[in-house]
Amino acid sequence: MTVDIAHFIGVLETEVADYEVPVVDLIAVQTGDPYKVLVATILSARTQDQTTAKASARLFERAPDLGTLSTLSREEISALIYPVGFYVAKSGYLEQLPRALEPFGGRVPDHMDALLTLPGVGRKTANLVMSAAFNKDAICVDTHVHRIMNIWGYVKTKSPLATEMALRKKLPRSLWQTVNSILVAFGQGTCRPVGPHCDICVLEPLCPKKGVKPRRPKP
Repeated sequence: MTVDIAHFIGVLETEVADYEVPVVDLIAVQTGDPYKVLVATILSARTQDQTTAKASARLFERAPDLGTLSTLSREEISALIYPVGFYVAKSGYLEQLPRALEPFGGRVPDHMDALLTLPGVGRKTANLVMSAAFNKDAICVDTHVHRIMNIWGYVKTKSPLATEMALRKKLPRSLWQTVNSILVAFGQGTCRPVGPHCDICVLEPLCPKKGVKPRRPKP
């Protein structure tokens, strides 16, 4: 069975229009600020969106820009972002961020190689910042994108990095910027990692369901 990826993504774009917008995308739309997009993306790793949103709001109230962030100690940052996942490590990344951005004139860079030099930034974060903050064609692959693309059989990969590389070769470029936000919303709301709602999924008749154990409907 061959998946019509443009059709699948198009159907889901309509489906998730009323879902909660992933927090980093929301911050990007609301602020258009690469600093806030980068910080929120760092905070979002291994953390639920609701927790990320509250932590980001507390931090940005005290540190709305890089200059004010540089005045905060690691302990202050840690207290502001708690209880995001790995908050101790992330407070260290954010404390180091102002100095790490000095070679770039105190601005968040818009290309992969430079972003990867920043503390706490891996390929997923760099791609999301490039896409959400700078409107560049970049494929951000988080666990939802990796998992759902394999469920569909569009890729057959073992890791998010392998999925990103496979999608770069295969996914139409017109879908690069939107695939992450659509599949994150879909993965959080319907195609969940545990107990996916296949019974109410708009793609159920077409989905290959590779490796999926559907949630049992309540009697």
